[in-house]
Amino acid sequence: MTEISNQQGEPAPRFRPVPWSALETPQDVELWIDQHNQSLQEHIGPQETGFGVCFTLAVGGNIYMQTTGDAIFLDVDADAAWVAPLLTAATGAEQPAGQLWVLPEDRLVQLVLGLSPLIASTILIVGHRFGSRNRKMAA
Repeated sequence: MTEISNQQGEPAPRFRPVPWSALETPQDVELWIDQHNQSLQEHIGPQETGFGVCFTLAVGGNIYMQTTGDAIFLDVDADAAWVAPLLTAATGAEQPAGQLWVLPEDRLVQLVLGLSPLIASTILIVGHRFGSRNRKMAA
């Protein structure tokens, strides 16, 4: 496979930000989840770890999200710490002491629906360190 380079001779980014269109219903969120899962399956290899999605918030900051069969891991960077009350309201979870939130998997629709109006763009990620939970994609 030939790698495309930019004008400086550096490899082009593997993933590009995708502008966000606000999701308004649980059905919209479920459709987005299905499309996101399909993208992960198409673009992430079984040997890769730290994969997921990064939500860039319009007001500032990033939230990195990884889902597993039983949990949602959110790494909320310092610039996005302002969103903690919304995360608590949308999911019913208590704010953690650090920046890593661990939520039950059944809160994903509420989480994305609550964040939706605040998101500017998303991008697939690999190699992100979600605390000590840097997991490989299931085959």
